[in-house]
Amino acid sequence: MDYDVVIIGGGTAGCACAYNCAKLGLKTLLLEKESYLGGTMTGGLVVPVMKSGNNQINTDFYNVLINEMAKAGAQITYQDNPGWFNPIILKDVLYKILKKAKVDMKFNSCINHAEVNNSKILSVYFDTIHTNNIKSNGKILSVCIDAKYFVDSTGNLEFSKKINCKFLKNNKEIPPISLRFIMSNVNNKKFAKWIEGFDTDREVTTVEYIGSEPYFSTAYTWDSGKKWALSPLFDDAVSNNILEDTDRNYFQIFSIAGSPNSVAFNCPRLLDSYDLDDEIDINRAKTDGAKAIARIAKFCNLYLKGFENAYVSDIADILGIRAYRRIKGKYIYTIDDLRSGKKFDNPVLISDYPVDVHSKKKNFSTLEKTAEYQLPIESLMSSDYDNLFVAGRGLSADEMAQGALRVQASCFSMGEAVAKYIRNLI
Repeated sequence: MDYDVVIIGGGTAGCACAYNCAKLGLKTLLLEKESYLGGTMTGGLVVPVMKSGNNQINTDFYNVLINEMAKAGAQITYQDNPGWFNPIILKDVLYKILKKAKVDMKFNSCINHAEVNNSKILSVYFDTIHTNNIKSNGKILSVCIDAKYFVDSTGNLEFSKKINCKFLKNNKEIPPISLRFIMSNVNNKKFAKWIEGFDTDREVTTVEYIGSEPYFSTAYTWDSGKKWALSPLFDDAVSNNILEDTDRNYFQIFSIAGSPNSVAFNCPRLLDSYDLDDEIDINRAKTDGAKAIARIAKFCNLYLKGFENAYVSDIADILGIRAYRRIKGKYIYTIDDLRSGKKFDNPVLISDYPVDVHSKKKNFSTLEKTAEYQLPIESLMSSDYDNLFVAGRGLSADEMAQGALRVQASCFSMGEAVAKYIRNLI
């Protein structure tokens, strides 16, 4: 089978890329190893899409997604940010959007090898389970695909690793991973009223009523550079052995669009070291995360007003990985490029999202506000293969710059920009 573009990974950047490729008339195949689309947004329960400035570019797919999620009753605009989605409903909406755009999609599919010739990828072989094919009897089948261009949007760059691409060296410790979860049966109105009075710092805690329903967000970390209103509660919980000391390293919660009695948690942040290429270690991280979630849920029941009868209703299928591999691209974007607001001939995105680099150590995380910055298309082009692009957190950037560029809004723009660039090449 021949395609113009094969996209490996149906997460944030991959969906945006596939949609735009198809809308631009390219024959497009999207390969996804899970049984659903959305990656961290859906399987990782990473909501909301953080606002990244007022002058973003390459936002066609994101705007379509906002509109379709609103039609499904699963989107709100909160604090002037339209990216508040329901992660459960998002799976179905993403599928419908890409199906309507005529993207070919293969799920439960993993690349096993590729044929290359010097600096060009010729074809890929992927394994897929054809459960609906009586002749295959549910066996794994290997399929060969030829294409003009390939896009690695797997996040951890599994495809690029398989074809021996060069990666940038990690000079700093890999940021801690997370395992997000949702609690339901929360009395949101009771909690909103309580937290709004308990924490008056509007840089940390916000509450807004949309219709009759309250939407809110709040946070706490164990870093001592800021006075956190929730600190006494966490201190007491640790002293009473309800939480382990490391459980309080990072805590953040958000309301969920279309789920008035549910709350999304951006935690626990796991501080152990895990080999993210080892399935056994990945399962160990999920087990550690589940234990921490149980402790945090008990803390919420005992200390947060409105959470008295709440329970854990969902735990993310996949780990929240902020950074791992980064491709060596035709241009390596640096923190100096970002801080200076350097301009480029072919900008992929315009953003002002801060440099947000998490650390396992207390008082070592970075959250640095910036002015607007751009990213060049060359940072999404492999230095090893002329027809390979990377879209998503594995872009060609140094560690500090990647901490600003890894967020979903920027990943949407990356995927869309790659699609438009490929269309011009074809």
